[in-house]
Amino acid sequence: MIIANDLHKAFKTRTGTVKAVDGVSFQAHDGQITGLLGPNGAGKTTSLRMLYTLMQPDTGSIHVDGIDASRDPTAVRRALGVLPDARGVYKRLTARENIAYFGQLHGLSGADVAARTAVLSRALDMDDILDRQTDGFSQGQRTKTAIARALVHDPKNVILDEPTNGLDVMTTRAMREFLFQLRAEGRCVIFSSHIMQEVAALCDRIVIIAKGRVVAAGTADELRERFAESNLEDAFVKAIGSEEGLHA
Repeated sequence: MIIANDLHKAFKTRTGTVKAVDGVSFQAHDGQITGLLGPNGAGKTTSLRMLYTLMQPDTGSIHVDGIDASRDPTAVRRALGVLPDARGVYKRLTARENIAYFGQLHGLSGADVAARTAVLSRALDMDDILDRQTDGFSQGQRTKTAIARALVHDPKNVILDEPTNGLDVMTTRAMREFLFQLRAEGRCVIFSSHIMQEVAALCDRIVIIAKGRVVAAGTADELRERFAESNLEDAFVKAIGSEEGLHA
């Protein structure tokens, strides 16, 4: 389980200070897929970077399986599998070697790395690319490799930043099935997206973020009911509109 409580993050620019995240709070439960939905620049990626300890919040707290990220960030990292927004792979290595390298960083034995690689290769349909050098991989092949290496240590909690960005239709469908498999295994899954249909199809709960704030949260049905709309897209537009009105 991942809990974000009143997260704030600001950045200094030449013209002043920009609040990227302004009081974000939500919970992501085990055995569920929680989606962060919002327009580009809403604060989704910054929120995720704080969750996986790449950034420290200015104020607020993060707990992963009861572990305080500010007190024991190393333990939090062990409990997380992360696909960041920047997910380059080592081009001179094969997909298998990329996965093995991350497994070694997590202290796994060679036998454990091999066993996890076999499991992830089957789940992500990577057998045909596993021993190819990643230089020249398609976007989908790079994403699969990056996800496999992120999950090689078998983490209970998974954070994916726009995992289907740039993927073709068939690879996107395969990725959705993989996310459902992670949920069925009882893992806590968080992913961010700005694609409405993707969030509606995948998520047990949705957190809508705009201008660095959580403007609405709930199931798709709850959000439609709250904003008196028959489809999620119209509910989303209303939620974003309400935030725009508050800051007009």
